[in-house]
Amino acid sequence: MPPDRLAALLAAATARLTAAGSGTPTLDARLLLQAAAGLTREDLILGPDRALTEEKLARFDSFIARRERHEPVSRILGEREFYGRVFRVTPDTLDPRPDTETLIEAALPLLPKSGRLLDLGAGTGAIAITLLAERPDATGIATDLSAAALAVARENAARLGVACRLTFAEGSWFAPVSGSFDIILSNPPYIPDRDIACLSPDVRNHDPDLALSGGADGLGPYRIIATGAAAHLAAAGHVLVEIGAGQAEDVEAIFAQSGFRSVGRRRDLGGHTRCLVFVCSQK
Repeated sequence: MPPDRLAALLAAATARLTAAGSGTPTLDARLLLQAAAGLTREDLILGPDRALTEEKLARFDSFIARRERHEPVSRILGEREFYGRVFRVTPDTLDPRPDTETLIEAALPLLPKSGRLLDLGAGTGAIAITLLAERPDATGIATDLSAAALAVARENAARLGVACRLTFAEGSWFAPVSGSFDIILSNPPYIPDRDIACLSPDVRNHDPDLALSGGADGLGPYRIIATGAAAHLAAAGHVLVEIGAGQAEDVEAIFAQSGFRSVGRRRDLGGHTRCLVFVCSQK
């Protein structure tokens, strides 16, 4: 088969990405080919001998070259699918991972009808937007220290139809908000500073430091959330946080010191405890 045909291009790109150390070379190559050529997966299956124009060939080659340098596919395409919806991502936002869908699964049964949520450190807005899209009677506030990240989140909220029910507030953690909420959620930075240099280049070189660094022990943001949550939590409300592997006991101890009781753990697809659920013992 000529080297400019879809099947041959896909095979060659998969080989390049395998050599570069991609963990999912076939999937990465397919997604980048679809995007570069403006095709669907069905197009690739039904027309493997189709040729591309020079312009599309050049675009595909540039995409593969970027992925060889460990730029994530979502960064190359500028979007990431999360819980069945497509979110815009930029260098100013954390790339939403499938692990964070664990937080969504834990939160949905806890968000009451016409409930109110608070998403701390919203990034792309994936958590708050997804929950509001799944619960069309709910409202919420999403905060972030980064104005650029909030601009992306606003765009995602508008595109996914929840902008009228989601307010954005720029500032650190609880500082820009008032009132009480039925659920408070966060996927905070939780990487110990000493470990950031050891992260894969896909993460280290492309996710913003602000969204990765959890301080010396990776637990700094949990201390802030635990200290401030009670003042903003409605009676019978819940606090949910995403955590890193092996952090469950430490984070539960931090919340216990602030009067919270752990009422649930959720595991991600890899079997790691990824989400913790708390209630305030004093409410």
